[in-house]
Amino acid sequence: MKAILMGLLAETFLHPGSGDSAGAVDLPVAREKHTGYPVIFGSSLKGALREVVEAAEGKSEADAIFGKPEEAGSVSVTDARLILLPVRSLASHFRWVTCPYLLERYQRDCELAGSSVNIDIPKVEDGTAAGTKEQEGMIFLEELSFLVSKKEDLGEIAKGLGHLIRHKEAKDRLRESLLVISDGEFAHFAANGLAVNARNVLDDATKTSKNLWYEETIPPDAVFYSLLFSPGGRDAVAEKLQHLLRERPYLRVGGNETVGQGWCTVALNQGGKYGE
Repeated sequence: MKAILMGLLAETFLHPGSGDSAGAVDLPVAREKHTGYPVIFGSSLKGALREVVEAAEGKSEADAIFGKPEEAGSVSVTDARLILLPVRSLASHFRWVTCPYLLERYQRDCELAGSSVNIDIPKVEDGTAAGTKEQEGMIFLEELSFLVSKKEDLGEIAKGLGHLIRHKEAKDRLRESLLVISDGEFAHFAANGLAVNARNVLDDATKTSKNLWYEETIPPDAVFYSLLFSPGGRDAVAEKLQHLLRERPYLRVGGNETVGQGWCTVALNQGGKYGE
């Protein structure tokens, strides 16, 4: 089965909402039920892609690609899964963090797309991290400390994940700031490391609060990926979507459009070995 691997690099804060409140957070981001990781659901991503096509080519072309209530479209869109989470480093710039489970899942998804990725997944324990030679030593991420050792070469991992990022400068920076930590400690950052912002609506006359709420957002530089399939051999129609996204490599997903949130850069990859 062949598919297009679509990488999404967050350029601004993202709020793919879940529609439900979670304790003190009125508007949390959508999360996978079994892992708790942030996710952009395929229905939301498909709607964002449809908006791009409608704006450029009109509703009839969008219907041909994505379908309509009584007719299936030519492209199937999977959920956008998290692969790299930016985490604040107390001693330096932020680090791009991932874990063995996410790397394993990324490999499986590449195989599902009919391609492969050449990465050797490191084994890490709690309190340790795999990094580059320049990162060797102790590093602090938020409130946790990690002993970084270059037991594994992360160059191939950075190369494999770099295909999800459009900007060359960001790809180069990934080689310097990538860390692989344990599944459990990554889950901690995914659950507790996102920003929660207070937002308010003020009365026009009195300037007093009418509605105070708290919402969660995914930080800029987070990296997701999705698979775009062409069922039934309708590759010609799917090619139009690829061409359009390469011409206009920006996509807006989730809520809060009026405050500038939701913008992502798109990187498309089809076939080949993503680690090469």
